Order: sequence, then structure tokens, then C-alpha cells
Amino acid sequence: MKKRKLILEDGSVYEGIAFGSDHYQVGELVFTTGMSGYQEVLSDLSYCGQIVMMTYPMIGNYGVNRDDFESLDPAVFGFVVRECCDTPSNFRSDMTLDEFLKLKNIPGIQGVDTRAITKKLRTSGTMRAIMADEDADVEAVVKMLKETTLANDQVARVSTQKPFPIPARGKKVVLVDFGAKHGIIRELSKRQCDLIVVPYNTSAETILALRPDGVMLSNGPGDPKDMVEAIETIRQLMGKVVIFGICLGHQMISLAAGANTSKLKFGHRGCNHPVLNLLTNKVEITSQNHGYAVELESLEGTDLEMTHQALNDKSVEGVRHKKYPIFSVQYHPEAAPGPEDSNYLFDMFIELMEKECA
Repeated sequence: MKKRKLILEDGSVYEGIAFGSDHYQVGELVFTTGMSGYQEVLSDLSYCGQIVMMTYPMIGNYGVNRDDFESLDPAVFGFVVRECCDTPSNFRSDMTLDEFLKLKNIPGIQGVDTRAITKKLRTSGTMRAIMADEDADVEAVVKMLKETTLANDQVARVSTQKPFPIPARGKKVVLVDFGAKHGIIRELSKRQCDLIVVPYNTSAETILALRPDGVMLSNGPGDPKDMVEAIETIRQLMGKVVIFGICLGHQMISLAAGANTSKLKFGHRGCNHPVLNLLTNKVEITSQNHGYAVELESLEGTDLEMTHQALNDKSVEGVRHKKYPIFSVQYHPEAAPGPEDSNYLFDMFIELMEKECA
């Protein structure tokens, strides 16, 4: 079996067994805590530019199927697991994880101590990393990692380039695609929304000209503060249309309203994160994938109020506008993977549009 190395910018080297492709790229090494859902993780465009490590010890045991993708073209830069199962057992399986990674040109490594790497990232924070061949010059690679600046154009890479409709007979919703998961489209389509998906840089004027009942701001990769034009677009939309934001959309709504965001030490990634709904005082188990968060103290003096809070670190997980029909959450109510505790938020979006149109 071919050996491969995972090299971190702090000089740490982990030797394991290669699978997937040989296409190595520098990325931000992050970990996700879900026991399952690796296909959805790999195809979630919010992971663009990142090397993803699964903390669950065996991955690939139910294969990869045609139905559970969250995008057509995955954008992850690498995949790290303790053990990759090459004999999946599931009636829906179409291919192995190794075959899928080769097909999508994603390098993988197995046989490394994912527990030790996770503990390192929890202590030191996420860091730049790259996979390399067994005989790579580690010192030269580490020097290169330290000198590399990670790209900040991830949204432009993964967003649709042209608008397209998904027709239905219900409420007209403009979905601004910052790297939207298919799960968002599925949930809106399930509720008969007449969808128009538009690129990330679509102007407020163009969006309003479509005469939508509501605007959905999707998830996406990268630092929300890099999205200067989109934040200004959201600011221009406020008070003119119902808005629902998810993940990156939530962060940009907060920035547009005058709040602030900052980078988390190692982020929230997984499908088992508890969140307290402050409006109902009920706990929801949520699916999450984000490296940035809205600063709680920055909500003071704005027209936003916190509606949901993470129980693990008390970070902001949801806000609503005090004057306008706008709300957002940091986590993923469409799940995929994960629990569907928060699916009701899509119904709230529909109800809010009906109320505003009455």
C-alpha cells in the first residue's frame, strides 16, 4: 500500500496510507465530529479550501450513493480518516469512498491518529496543512506552508455563475447562492416555493426586480468580512423583503446590521451540536459547519437580538431583526447530514412571507 504524509504548518508530520487521488493542495485543516454523513460533508461547498478530518474512527462503511450529495462538484482539498472501509455494505451504495475521491480528484489519508490531531487543533486552533508523498522534503514543505496565504475567493469559486429557476406555484423566493447546499433547495421546493437561484454578486436592484416574496441567503465558505459587496446588497434589501439567512448568510446579515464577526479557534463542525432556542427554551440538536461566529457583545446597539445560543461555548447561533422581517441561524436547519430538529425554520420563513403579503 502506498504511504502518504499529512504535514502541518507547525512541523507536525503524520504518516499514513494513501487513498483517493494524488492532487495535493494547501488547505485549512479542520475536524468534524459526526459519526456519519461523510458524503454530505465531502460535497458541502462550505468546506471549499479545507482539508477535512473525520473524528469517527471508521469512515466509508456504507459507501457513496447517488442521492446524498449536497453539490455536484465537491470543493474540499483533502480527507483525513482513521480507517477507510473499502468493502461498504449498504443497498444504496454505488461506489466506495476511495473510488469517489479518485473520481473527484480529492486526496485522502488513513491510518493516522485522528484523535491526537483533533486534540492538537483544539489546543492550537486550525492550521494550514497539505498531504505529500512519502519521500517529501518535510522541512521545505513546512517552510512553504508558513509562507502560504490561504485564498479568500472561495465563494466566487463555488457560486453559480448564472441565474436559474426551479419553478413551482408557491411563494417566489430568490436564493442567493454563496455555496448553497442542495438541502436548502430541497426544503424550499418541498414547500412549493417558486425558486430563482442567483449568483453571490447579484445586486439588490436585480433581486428586487424579480419581485420576490422572500430572499434566502445561503451557506458558503470563507470569512464573511471578505463579502463586502454582498453585505452592502443585504443592507439595501433590509426592510424591503423578507430575509432568511443560514450560516454565512446569517453572518452577513449580522454584519449588514452593524454587528461584528470573528474567527473561532477551531470552529463548529458536525451533526451533534446542542443549541438552546431562547424563544422556546428548548434544546435543539443541530448540524453545523462554520469557522466564524457573530460576537455576542457586538449585537448591543444594533436592531438584532439573539434567538439561539450554542450550549457548548455560548456563541451566537441565531438572530432576528427587531423592526424588519429578517431572521437567521448559524447552523443548518436543512441538516444533511444530521438531525431535523430545526426544520421548522423553513415553515417560519413561509409564514413570515404570507404575513407580509397579506
